[in-house]
Amino acid sequence: MQKHIVCVIDSLSGGGAEKMAIVLAQSLQALGHKVTFLSLVKKHDYDLPVDIDVEFLYIDNRRKIDAFWRKRYSIKLLERWFDGLPIPADLVLSHLDKANNLLTQSKINNVFYVVHNSIKGELERQTKLGFFSYRYLKSSKQRLSGENLVAVSDGIKSEIESLDWLVPKSITRIYNPFNFQEIKRFAQEKQMGIPKHPYIIHVGRVAKQKRHDVLFSALAKMKQKISVVVLCSNIKKVRTIARKYQVDDQVITPGFVQNPYAWIKHAECLVLTSDYEGFGNVLVEALALSVAVVSTNCPHGPSEILTGKLSRCLWPVGDSGALANQLDGILEHKEGVIPKPEILDKVGALDIAKQYLKLIKD
Repeated sequence: MQKHIVCVIDSLSGGGAEKMAIVLAQSLQALGHKVTFLSLVKKHDYDLPVDIDVEFLYIDNRRKIDAFWRKRYSIKLLERWFDGLPIPADLVLSHLDKANNLLTQSKINNVFYVVHNSIKGELERQTKLGFFSYRYLKSSKQRLSGENLVAVSDGIKSEIESLDWLVPKSITRIYNPFNFQEIKRFAQEKQMGIPKHPYIIHVGRVAKQKRHDVLFSALAKMKQKISVVVLCSNIKKVRTIARKYQVDDQVITPGFVQNPYAWIKHAECLVLTSDYEGFGNVLVEALALSVAVVSTNCPHGPSEILTGKLSRCLWPVGDSGALANQLDGILEHKEGVIPKPEILDKVGALDIAKQYLKLIKD
């Protein structure tokens, strides 16, 4: 029987959670179900999927829609949107904090909240932004108590279970979905600007969590001089950090690109330098294209992806010297990845979509 799944998300800006939400929605629809995608604000770096109904709660890129002076109106607007659906939702998937804040305080049923990132890591970072920023985020996470949660890795699930101030009604681990056929097809597309010379690549938004400073510090310490392609939207900030470590001449910044896979495919290695993650999507994408990877052994995700022989690709969080040695070793010995990483058998998009469908009560 066809089910109706509604995916609610803060926006469709160019992050990993946004990309995974789109892939999941497309996969659920490919299985014959109806999917409606609701973005709270009209902001999107990714092209809107043409095969899925995409709607916006606010028709502009309005900020602070869950702030105390606007929250009640936003919740009423959200409830009216759901009341107006021609087909009631059998399953509602909430992605990211603003969506969570509104849905947890609404009368909407059948909601599962997808936790995409380390809660402890996010809160630790937020303390440096001041008391009010920390209180907002802590309150957002506390509202998930008593709710049905989906954790995108075993590490995230274990972290939540260790918190005495967040006690969910249920928690299920479901990995992020990856459409490997699409990844390989996009990797074959011609892209303007891809360097002809060897380079390594880093993909991720410019945030302290992602530790571009560690990346550039390692670049400065390497024995071999090589370029690094940094795919992100905030070029100015990246180049400022690169200049601090005197490697600006080695950094290539194309900006945000819709199709990163051709860039990843031609790289010598993909690097993940984060202090924490929810899963580590770019590692899976690189492995699917048989590209070597090195990653910080951060909470959570990389150690679940890089198992067996691939565990040698992990290095300590924040250790730019260890990263420099790892990269020099890969470039010197041309070490590739094992032919079939175990994780690739666990994260196929359609299989993951079927796991989400099991959340629906008959």
